[in-house]
Amino acid sequence: MFEFQTIEKPIENILLKEKGSKFIGFAYPVNSESDIKDSLNELKSIHPKATHHCYAFRLGINGENYRANDDGEPSGSAGLPIYNQLLAHQITNILVVVIRYYGGTKLGVGGLVKAYKESAKYTLDQANIITKELESKIELKFKFSQQNLIFTLLNKYDAKIISFEAEDICTIKASFKTSKKESISDELSEMLLEFNFS
Repeated sequence: MFEFQTIEKPIENILLKEKGSKFIGFAYPVNSESDIKDSLNELKSIHPKATHHCYAFRLGINGENYRANDDGEPSGSAGLPIYNQLLAHQITNILVVVIRYYGGTKLGVGGLVKAYKESAKYTLDQANIITKELESKIELKFKFSQQNLIFTLLNKYDAKIISFEAEDICTIKASFKTSKKESISDELSEMLLEFNFS
């Protein structure tokens, strides 16, 4: 299984109103915890006066790295309903944030669960869900005279060149579909080349 589903592009400012409170939904495709931190920090700078920034994320092909955060709302009333929408949509490598501006009327735990769930669902309903293939990165070291051989091999596997340093010993960094990792690895080993995956 080298594929996962995520959203094609960010979805922002999806508004839901509930008894005076405003819930604003955001969804971002992410690849790492630092992507998540960047998005959260950016939202905090855009909405510094919001009462709560509740969120959930899933990372990894099976969503094995995940978190749900209530940001001061009663435990389990915000982050979990958002997280459950990520599961319901079967998506990963995603961050969903629901920002709340308190409107003066308490909603109670049941009301909060409903509002955060609906806000996350409504936000994700605006997204285009796509299937992506997992990618791996490789770093190769080889003699300058071998470069044609290497480029031919990388082309064969549709690898994307990230960087190339041409010296006596060349270094190339490339990314390719993880499903092809074993085949690439076998061919490179036969060529007795120095390489490592990241």
